[in-house]
Amino acid sequence: MNKVLSNFSIKDYNTFNIDVKSNKFISINTEDQLINYLTKNKGQEDIFFLGGGSNVLFSKDYNGTIVHLSIKGKKIIEESDDNIIVEVCSGENWHEFVMWSIENNYGGIENLSLIPGNVGAAPIQNIGAYGVELRDVFDSCRVLSRESNEIEHFNKDKCEFNYRSSIFKSKEKNKYVILSIRLKLSKEPHSFNLTYDSLKERFNSKEINLSNISEEIIKIRKSKLPDPKKIGNCGSFFKNPIIESQKLEKLLQKYPKLPHHKSENGFYKIPAAWLIEKIGFKDESLGDVGVYIHQPLVIVNNGNASGSDILKFANSIKNSVREVFNIKLEEEVNII
Repeated sequence: MNKVLSNFSIKDYNTFNIDVKSNKFISINTEDQLINYLTKNKGQEDIFFLGGGSNVLFSKDYNGTIVHLSIKGKKIIEESDDNIIVEVCSGENWHEFVMWSIENNYGGIENLSLIPGNVGAAPIQNIGAYGVELRDVFDSCRVLSRESNEIEHFNKDKCEFNYRSSIFKSKEKNKYVILSIRLKLSKEPHSFNLTYDSLKERFNSKEINLSNISEEIIKIRKSKLPDPKKIGNCGSFFKNPIIESQKLEKLLQKYPKLPHHKSENGFYKIPAAWLIEKIGFKDESLGDVGVYIHQPLVIVNNGNASGSDILKFANSIKNSVREVFNIKLEEEVNII
């Protein structure tokens, strides 16, 4: 097990590039190390588990222990003529895993190319993009209970997946550590998802295959989203709000061009980016904090912004959207 470090800066461990310090920091590379560490520190509440750091905003120094999970590995568990089930450890980089699946001609997650972060965060967030969500290919996951220190298995139903959420982000938040996930991926022939117009229009005269879909999605994402290695950010800061039909009808009377997409149970999804741009926050900035010029959903750290600066800026966006549209934006980012 690696050494516990004190008063440790985690600037290099969060994609907002916020220079905050953790009282204690340790990197863990195996499941046995994790179990041993939690056994020795049973009952300690101020432990935060950090993966790729791509979906977290540290608003201040962390007065506890950050455990950086770097458990690696992947293996095929089952294989049939049509599908495989692959198990991937939580510390694997998500995009690198997507590239591995495409190189091996396994389909189902090509639309999730270039999503930042590690595999362990994928089920917590139920990551999704361009018409595909993790739950579409999810089989199960192995988790470690922080209370019992026992390994448990969660199938898809038990995870209670929802839009950018799961049981691990709601009623069981901070109660489990995800060790690995199992996904059911397809072998040829593949079923491709080109439901998004911005993606479909790129294949009028281009062959549809896993590699080409991934390539085009990467191009789209790069055109809209900043590279966190160059500009600190966590991708989409807010979820797209989901509203009832009655509220939508009232809004359409005032804003006839309001984009909306049918969701589940008669509700409608509204693009948060449209709302943010409409209230005048497109390319708005305050000091080193700003809205990314190509995508209003993305809040960026243009230099040396603090976590509290970013949080204050995000709250001003939320307040303005609520005042103008009577819609409450929810953060997709985990705020610590």
